[in-house]
Amino acid sequence: MPTNAVITPFFHAPSSTWSYVVRDPDSLAAAVIDAVLDFDPSAARTSTTSAQALVDHVAREGLDVRWLLETHAHADHLSAAHWLKSTHWPEARLAIGSGIRSVQKTFRPIFNLGEHFPVDGSQFDHLFEDNETFRIGALQARVIAVPGHTSDSCAYLIDDALFVGDSLFMPDGGTARCDFPGGDAATLYRSIQRLYALPDTTRVFVCHDYGPNGRAVACETTLAEQKRANIHVRDGVSEAEFVAMRKARDATLAMPALLLPAVQVNLRAGALPEPESNGVRYLKLPLDQFGKGD
Repeated sequence: MPTNAVITPFFHAPSSTWSYVVRDPDSLAAAVIDAVLDFDPSAARTSTTSAQALVDHVAREGLDVRWLLETHAHADHLSAAHWLKSTHWPEARLAIGSGIRSVQKTFRPIFNLGEHFPVDGSQFDHLFEDNETFRIGALQARVIAVPGHTSDSCAYLIDDALFVGDSLFMPDGGTARCDFPGGDAATLYRSIQRLYALPDTTRVFVCHDYGPNGRAVACETTLAEQKRANIHVRDGVSEAEFVAMRKARDATLAMPALLLPAVQVNLRAGALPEPESNGVRYLKLPLDQFGKGD
């Protein structure tokens, strides 16, 4: 399969997130994947510095952004997709996997968002079904549902480039946790096996990298390398072994620092809550609902 997609990665150090601009070199049509809105939790302040770097790149290259793609409703950063669409690329379609409906149904009562809050995914322009195809100019793309980390997780296969979200990290980073509402380790194992059935030469682009053991952060590997060396789910690791490892590891992990602000924003496709009567927007913190008590 020829490699046509031109991929430019952007690293958001505070959340260890990789965002991507994917372009068709012939038509200059492009997609943006997993853009990040900066958020300072100590001051409850948002900013768009990181997202502006994507805008500047698109402007320099003369690209036509057709899609704003989310791999899932992230729990570790706020999405900048809504800001990008509303301020720069109104014609772009903001899309996520159809499993977002399940995530919205799970979290609507947790945040007490009320019956008026839609749980049909209508905050997004498009909800992808498993195996749905779409185009970015001349580039052929396919959606692969990969639930397990979350129920809405999906991967995007664009030419030979696979954007896996949080399902896989770099081989020395392993895999994402499965203890969030809607997560399931056995489901993640089976999802990863679907990815591993793709050609070994498929390029893999991860959503996060934490530089294990002090190495420089990285974003690209191959399926062959994942199958050979992923520390959690390489060739020869059974589903039962993976589930036991994942459950034991997840039990030791603290909740992500931005889970509560991130999820309630990302359920809205990155839109912030509407201002209240004083003109201020507010996020909710449901007390004593997560983590271990005293």
